[in-house]
Amino acid sequence: MSTPSQRKKARHLLVQALYQWHMSGSSLVDIEAEFHTDHDMKKLDGDYFREILHGVAKQADTIEATYKPHLDRAENELDPVARAVLQLSCYEMLYRIDVPYKVVINEAVSLAKKFGATDSYKYINGVMDKVAADKRAAEVQAARG
Repeated sequence: MSTPSQRKKARHLLVQALYQWHMSGSSLVDIEAEFHTDHDMKKLDGDYFREILHGVAKQADTIEATYKPHLDRAENELDPVARAVLQLSCYEMLYRIDVPYKVVINEAVSLAKKFGATDSYKYINGVMDKVAADKRAAEVQAARG
């Protein structure tokens, strides 16, 4: 069982790996191998990293369809960091129901603050709030009382 800190570290590397995938067009296998060489993968949830890296690629159309209706611009106008954060977060929202929606949103905002443009975290927060209301309606309603 992984700790929240190991998952947080996995998410940080996932944003970088997804960014690299978009920018370089390299294969996921090559990117994963490079990350294993360049980073101490024992300090993070490696299974989580692998699942999401490959899961985002495998479910790319579904993931894009999840956040696209909530964008105020064309998807190709998203900066690559915002796109990586949205893909990671939407994957978790859709396929990792063991992760509470508030955690998904908080992590997305944190990642956008760390890696994104100055105010991109506000945009990510707005999009992910709408995704949560759409995809995890029961959980959101229960949290709101």
